Amino acid sequence: MASEHWYLLLADDDDDDVHFFKEALDDLPITARLEVVQDGEQLIQWLSRPAEPLPDVLFLDLNMPRKGGAECLVELKRDLKLEHLPVVILSTYFEPAMANLLYKNGAHYCMRKPTDFFRLKQLIHQVLTLLASANGQQPPKEGFVLNGTLN
Repeated sequence: MASEHWYLLLADDDDDDVHFFKEALDDLPITARLEVVQDGEQLIQWLSRPAEPLPDVLFLDLNMPRKGGAECLVELKRDLKLEHLPVVILSTYFEPAMANLLYKNGAHYCMRKPTDFFRLKQLIHQVLTLLASANGQQPPKEGFVLNGTLN
């Protein structure tokens, strides 16, 4: 995994969470380029740019101003250019009904935002490892929510 290069996109409006994510990513034994957008509208504009390569993975915050993660997910999966982009939804909490809807709408994983740096590093690494072995396909629903059980 250390020899792989990842191109990641993070859509999150919380500056502290973005900083925490960047630090965790930098501390992993991988090579990664990270782009960041602050809300759903910026995300859709960023992904709509012509001739720009798509990221390998989109980490998408569920609760953002202007356009939330759930709404963005539906919009992305309707776009033929973006429908195969792996999407990992980030949030502090997932109700079972919301997690089921996100899976049905095409998200690859839901990742709970941990407050612990070591746990965040583990989760990012786990997601990238799982996605590398999934060949772009949406994995089975078992294990969809990472970092604990639904509650």
